[in-house]
Order: sequence, then structure tokens, then C-alpha cells
Amino acid sequence: MVFSSIVFLCAFLPVTLVLDRLMPSVRARNAVLIVASLVFYAYGEPLFVLLLVASTLFVWVSGRVVGSCEGVTRRVALFGAVVVNLGLLVVFKYSAFLVSSVNALLGLGIPVPSLPLPLGISFYTFQALSYVIDVYRGDAEPQRSYPRVLLYVSLFPQLVAGPIVKYRDIAQEMSERQETVTDVALGLRRFCMGLGKKVLIANTMAQVVDELLALPEGSLSAPGAWLVAFAYLMQIYYDFSGYSDMAIGLGRVLGFHFRENFEHPYASSSVREFWRRWHISLSTWLRDYLYIPLGGNRKGTRRTVVNRIIVFLLCGLWHGANWTFVVWGLLHGAALLVEEALPLRRLPKALGHLLTILFVMLTFVVFRCDTLAQSGDVIATMFCGWQLDETSLIAVASQLTPFFLTAAVSSILLCGSLPGRVTIAMDDHLSAKVVSAAEAASYCAALVLLVLCLAHLAGGTYNPFIYFRF
Repeated sequence: MVFSSIVFLCAFLPVTLVLDRLMPSVRARNAVLIVASLVFYAYGEPLFVLLLVASTLFVWVSGRVVGSCEGVTRRVALFGAVVVNLGLLVVFKYSAFLVSSVNALLGLGIPVPSLPLPLGISFYTFQALSYVIDVYRGDAEPQRSYPRVLLYVSLFPQLVAGPIVKYRDIAQEMSERQETVTDVALGLRRFCMGLGKKVLIANTMAQVVDELLALPEGSLSAPGAWLVAFAYLMQIYYDFSGYSDMAIGLGRVLGFHFRENFEHPYASSSVREFWRRWHISLSTWLRDYLYIPLGGNRKGTRRTVVNRIIVFLLCGLWHGANWTFVVWGLLHGAALLVEEALPLRRLPKALGHLLTILFVMLTFVVFRCDTLAQSGDVIATMFCGWQLDETSLIAVASQLTPFFLTAAVSSILLCGSLPGRVTIAMDDHLSAKVVSAAEAASYCAALVLLVLCLAHLAGGTYNPFIYFRF
């Protein structure tokens, strides 16, 4: 586990930001951020911080070899970096899953390893790989300084749950960056917005999901199952987009500009559009470093189908070592193929949006449940579990508290593109003075949001981000 939320917000973060601002040079500021990032990681992972440092060192050496050698040597260096980093990921994240699957398939009794999962290993592995691959392709210059590669991989705002940042996007900012007062203000406002998403909406949804899924077998009714599906749909979006907002905001305060990771995915009218808007840093990573190298759609229809299935199979596996994640990924890959094969683009946009949200909601049930059997039971109950009794109705009604209903309505209003359209309309139709007043009010609202979150965290229980386990 990382710092508790209160310690992070009231001690670690203010101290780090003050020390960063007091440093006389970018090199000194980088040193502060490296130390802060390693302390942040080592607080809950004192042993695995050595793994982080060692794997990053290996990637740095590989990048130097790839950038300075020719022919077989540079290919061997690239291959070694990929094998070692993916090998570590497989050992720590997938060894138990692979052994248990082989045992079940072949009836063997191989001991199943029980290894702790290093925090954020999926994220920092992909970042490290993108660096050495970009150097090999000539898209980035090999970094002579190991501390800068270590900073790139370990930078604490996005270390444990993304977004996945490409080295070439922040290489220059590691050597020369300056923040204006506006950058700091916008960054802190974005951080508070993300914190509010997580604490006030995602955590509220999480409590409902956890309590309803914990009911005894057969106690969940159709209304409860639909409530689970809706609440988790909102929980995972506000949990992960909230963390991304916090990372992007803190990055901007520190002088780094990370790319957006979500662009209103629940406003999508197709699964293809959904993946252009959802977890953008992962989808673009898979496109650039897996789909296109496999041949993309350049080698005929059959090869395109195979490539997409491979990409979404690995996308599901990236999220977790469980068949539920594999099936989730394959369902999305299949949906993309169906959309291309059938003339679904001709459907009215509203109908396309409704079908997309229903598909995403149902597949997130598979994503959330511990087993495929459990997900099948929940989905079956959503459509067939209308034999209601007093106990099942009470279980649902007890979740519909005023706080939950407020969070639910807010989640619906904020998840679409309405807030962006309102902002554009204000800029187009209102006077500069009114827009300026609204901007000032947004900073006050962010401060109020921060106070509410601190009060909520002080009186609540620890509820980690979903993507911490990835």
C-alpha cells in the first residue's frame, strides 16, 4: 500500500512541491523528484523499489547500447530489454495464473507460486519498454543520464496507475521546464477535480457494488444486479479518470505536460469510438508497439482479424491474471470486428450510444466479478431475476441513500460531453468578465472540493484506486 491519503495530501505532497520550487536548477529539481518518487514507492514496497531501480538501470544500459551500436548488437540489446522486462512482469503477475491454468487443463499438481505483485508494475514496464523501443526506432535520442531515465519511469504522479507516458513526450521537460502561476493553478485545480471524482463518486459507487456482490447466493434480484452494473460502470470510470486527472494536474504543477487519458468515453456511439476515448495511453501504446508491428490492417482481412484478437487478448491480460479479464478483452475485440462487418454505423446516433453503453456495462460486470461463473450469474439475474421478494428489495433500497443518489446523478451529468459544451457556450456567448468570474468560481469550487474530500477521507476507510493492482 502507498501513503495513506491524508499523509499524502497533508505531508508528502506539500513538502515535495515546496522543495521542488526551492531548487535553483532543473538538475536539482530532478534530484528532488527522484528521491520523492522512490520514497513514495518504497513506503509500501520497500523491497520492490530495488526491482524498480534495477529494471530501470537495465533499460538505460539497453538504450545506450541500442543507440550507439549497429546490426545484431542493437537488436540483441532491444530483445534483451523486452524479454527481461516482460519476463519480470510474467513472473510476478502471471506465474500463479499460468500454473493454475495448466494444472486445471492437464490435471497436474504443480505447486502454485504465491508472489506479491509489485505496485504499478504493468504501468512502469510499458513505459520502460516504450523508451528503449523508441530509441531503437529513432523516435527518441538515447539518454546519457541514468537519473533522467529513472525519473521518467518512477515519476510519482503517474507511477502506480498511469497514464502511460511516452519518453519522447516529456524528454525535453526533464532537461528544461518552467511553470507559470497559471500552470500551478490549473494543475492544482485539476488535481482537486480528480480527487473529488475518486473520493466522492467512485468510493460511493464502490461501497454499493461491494455490498451487493457480497450478498448470499441467490439473494441478488434484477434491480440489485442492474444497480451493481450501473454503479461499477461509474466506479471504474471515476476511479481511473480521477487518478488520471490527479496525475495530469500534479504533472503540470511540476512542469510536465502529460497527454489526456480519457475524453468522455461514455459519450461514445460505438465500441471503436469508446476505445478512442477510454484509457487512451494504453490503447495508443498497444497500437504503436503491438498492433502496427504485427502488421495492423495492412496484410489482408484475415491477418487484421488475428492481429486485433491478439491485441485485445493481451489488453485483457494486461489488466489482470484472471480469465475474467481475458474474456473482457476478447469481447471488446469481437465487438470491433462485428461493428466492421455489419452496417452498424448507419444506426441513429442515439441508438448506437445506447447499445454501446449497454455493451460496455455488461462487459464491465465480467471485468469486476471474481469468476466467470459469478459474472454469468449477475448478468443472467439482470435479465431474468424479476422474482422479487421483500429481502431482495430491502437490500436494494438500503443502498439508495441520499448521498448515493446525489453521487449517481452527478456521475451521469459529468460523464458525458455536457460540461465541455457548457464551457464552449460560455466562451462563445458570455462576456469576458462573466467568463472570468466563472473561472474564479471554479477555483473556489476546487478548494471546497478539497476540503470535502479531506473530511470524507478522515472519517472513512482506505479505498485504493482500482488500477493500483495492475
